[in-house]
Amino acid sequence: MNKLPPLFLMIFFPAMLWAQGSLLPLGNEAYHILDRQEVKTGLAAPYHAAIKGWNRSDAIRFALELDTADIQLSSLDNNDLEYLYLDNNEWLGIGHFATTLLGTRETAALADKTQMEASRADPRFILSKRPLLKYFYQTPANFFDINDKYFHIRVNPLLDINMASGAEGLFFYNLRGIQVRGGVDDRLYFFMNIQETQAGFPDYVNDRFEKYNYIPGQGFVKPYESSLFDIENGYDFLNGQGYLGYNITRHVGMQIGYGKHFIGNGYRSLLLSDFSNNFFYLKFNWRVWKFHYQNLFAELTQGTYQFGGNLVNKKYMAAHYFSFRPLPNLELGFFETVIFSRANHFEFQYLNPVILYRLVEHSIGSPDNILIGLNGRWNFLRRFQLYGQLMLDEFKFDELFIKRDGWWANKYGVQLGLKYYDVLGVDHLDFQAEYNSVTPYTYTFRDETAPYSHYDQSLAHPLGANFREWIIKGRYRFHKKWLIEARVISAIFGEDTVDENWGNNILLSYDTRVQEYGNEIGQGVQARTMLAGLDVSYMLRHNLFLDVRGFYRTKNSEMDELDQKVFYLGGGVRMNIAPQRMDF
Repeated sequence: MNKLPPLFLMIFFPAMLWAQGSLLPLGNEAYHILDRQEVKTGLAAPYHAAIKGWNRSDAIRFALELDTADIQLSSLDNNDLEYLYLDNNEWLGIGHFATTLLGTRETAALADKTQMEASRADPRFILSKRPLLKYFYQTPANFFDINDKYFHIRVNPLLDINMASGAEGLFFYNLRGIQVRGGVDDRLYFFMNIQETQAGFPDYVNDRFEKYNYIPGQGFVKPYESSLFDIENGYDFLNGQGYLGYNITRHVGMQIGYGKHFIGNGYRSLLLSDFSNNFFYLKFNWRVWKFHYQNLFAELTQGTYQFGGNLVNKKYMAAHYFSFRPLPNLELGFFETVIFSRANHFEFQYLNPVILYRLVEHSIGSPDNILIGLNGRWNFLRRFQLYGQLMLDEFKFDELFIKRDGWWANKYGVQLGLKYYDVLGVDHLDFQAEYNSVTPYTYTFRDETAPYSHYDQSLAHPLGANFREWIIKGRYRFHKKWLIEARVISAIFGEDTVDENWGNNILLSYDTRVQEYGNEIGQGVQARTMLAGLDVSYMLRHNLFLDVRGFYRTKNSEMDELDQKVFYLGGGVRMNIAPQRMDF
């Protein structure tokens, strides 16, 4: 017998065909690389793009398909693929049982190999010519790795040290950490990182801390001072992520952990974003045919931690997202979530993974905060991607479309965006434009127990509600080691006053609203911000970058004392982590 039937392999080696490993961290370069290739080539990726993070195994499966397809790739495209192979080399064997080798003599020879053995046999699995002290950097992308037959592990340091100077003084960001990922038996996988940071921010970030007692994306924060560097108003915070995942069947995976999530295709998400602090969650992914269905159950906090060790009150979230790809270039999704608070327990009826939460919420007396949303993405002309979201908190059809008199409970958000790859035929010159709009009082609740927030931070957009925002981004990779990124973000929003709730702060009860009718975006103390950033990065070696950054932000408010202006220039060194930005 010189070949095995494909059906035999699919039955007895499902883990090799459908194994789902650790996830690509949000902000990883792979998201842009694979997104642009899906648009340019017209090939359908094995993941649904709106559901982030993507599995590393899926990323490599798609990269291998691009590498072997009958398509024209530029030298920079090939460099991108090489970057993916180095960064995710434990999954290079994923292609052996799913591509042209299926049913051949070569497949028979590989049939008794594990995922890691198949990966190490792949010619793209590169070993370093000069490892550090024999045991470190045996592969170019990993400080330390183990490649056992049934077990693999990757250990890497995290570093982001940069300083900048402006009219307000010295700003700095000093992050050190470690990141570990691995897998056992091609079914069980794990990931963790821990980050220790000291930072000094411009006034607009300090104002956010003074108002809400948080640094965006972080948890408990301590003051930081240094006589050596003459720092009096810095922050010190420790944070991390971790999860354990298991492939229950070929098409169902489970993950329990502490981290962040993102649903959408844009720079922002109006459904679920990574703006807030990490939170504890249980997640299920059901992937079959053209469908991807995700369940997310989470424990959130109603406030922020204070000195003294007092336990913060809890609230909970149940969410599901159903994604359908009717065509290779078209992806549609439906999102529903409920935020609720109970006396120290979960509402077990929301554990039903397939029921509409609105039905459950009605059956128990409508005590909770329900939001629903739509997400869509269309790739066309091998250059463009059109994407958007519609988020509905609450509305009445006649009030919104017929009377149109600004009723307060017409609460919704809209996103519309366009990506353009290889602008005017210039390789790796990419452009993105995005519009976001959220009406006043959206994401709020009748009391402090169930707004759409965690650790007093928005689970969706950084500006909360009552705003319009325009984003323009560009990036140009003119060499495999050089990257230029630029962004301009402009927003109009209405801020609340000390004693009047105009719908900007999502933590305030909507029962404290100023008026029933006549509500519109920008009401309250109207302000306009304009932010511009330019980043230039040079990759010294794999995932080790030298950065130069310029940043400018102005705020013009109807109240002159709230006006602000920030400008700084700086740079630093970064390793194995995406740039940390405060773009709001």
